[in-house]
Amino acid sequence: MDEGKLKNRAFYFIILMGVVSLFGDMTYEGARGVIGPYFAVLGASALTVGLISGLSEFIGYFIRFIVGFLSDKLKIYWFFTLSGYTLIFAIPLIGLTNTWQFAAVFIILERIGKALRSPARDAILSKATKLVGRGTGFGIHEAMDQIGAVIGPLIFSAVFFYKGNYSTGFLFLFIPAILMFATLLYAKRSFKLAEKMEPGENEKINDIKDLNDFYNKSKINLPKIFWIYTIFIFFSAAGFVNYQIISYYVERQHLLANIYIPALYSLSMLLDAISALIVGRVYDKKGLKTLITIPVLTILIPFFAFFPNIYMLIFSIVIWGILMGIHETIMRAAIADMTPPEKRGTAYGIFNTVYGVAFFAGGIFIGYLYNISIYMIIAYVVVTCIITFFLYYEYLSPLHQKTFRKIII
Repeated sequence: MDEGKLKNRAFYFIILMGVVSLFGDMTYEGARGVIGPYFAVLGASALTVGLISGLSEFIGYFIRFIVGFLSDKLKIYWFFTLSGYTLIFAIPLIGLTNTWQFAAVFIILERIGKALRSPARDAILSKATKLVGRGTGFGIHEAMDQIGAVIGPLIFSAVFFYKGNYSTGFLFLFIPAILMFATLLYAKRSFKLAEKMEPGENEKINDIKDLNDFYNKSKINLPKIFWIYTIFIFFSAAGFVNYQIISYYVERQHLLANIYIPALYSLSMLLDAISALIVGRVYDKKGLKTLITIPVLTILIPFFAFFPNIYMLIFSIVIWGILMGIHETIMRAAIADMTPPEKRGTAYGIFNTVYGVAFFAGGIFIGYLYNISIYMIIAYVVVTCIITFFLYYEYLSPLHQKTFRKIII
């Protein structure tokens, strides 16, 4: 097959996987917007809600490293991808529960599914993005993913408008979940693992007879540049003020009526989708230079988000949405450019784990600082951004080619 046809197939495959993520996000992002009040209806406390959400995220991110490692060693990317997307069906099953304990089990199952599918799916996508451009490919995928995140909550809005209840809304989520899985099966059947899209993918372990040999082959051995980049990721995510803290501040300061807070979140998701497309193209042209936008935008958020002015708040949400698009696009694209194909599942597993732990720990710490002083939050974010500036300038900036060559070897 000539390069032009192969490129078209790769592009079509990215679109298909984008549709899968679109329907997937419609399902679980639609639910995430109402989990809190639904748990309240079922009799759970606010502390219970916080513990369940935190525990489910932590378990999910911890598993990602293991899954990424195994997907590389056993070459079963599609197995983990299919298994992970199957567990999304746990979300509409919440509609059949009548206790928060059962609902909590389904929420944790979905997060485990996210852990199973993310590293393997990104490794598969990285093969296709090799032909169309890393940034462009991941940008398209992230944009379609976020379209689903915008549409999902509207399903519940429509159900409530027509006098339905929470259970009805959850059961309606079976529709996008079924469409998601049907599209995924079609993508797999049409493109399989797409070894032709990027060389170096043909090894497969069918029968592990010698455990010592398997152990020797299982060494991570990722480039040094990857580990420097991982530290950069950690501080970038740890200093990223999450939307929950911002919306909490908005509620406490009575800056907006409650009905507008979800609309503001939808706006950020829309900007996420748009910025993903733009920054993906820029990354393909400028490469690692685009990473400098992360600390530049991150440091602005607390200065505007925690100022009691509606216009500054909206401006901070615009920045937040754009920055989220950058996180989800060029961060993933850079991983593919730094690592060999046979180690990419492991790399994405490490990336997701580090990102998740940093985002979760940073959120807890920022929440703690909120009770002390807003100025403490600003100081904390400034410190994390200074660290990311230093890591970029000293190790990741193309201006330091000599240093860059040393750490990439």
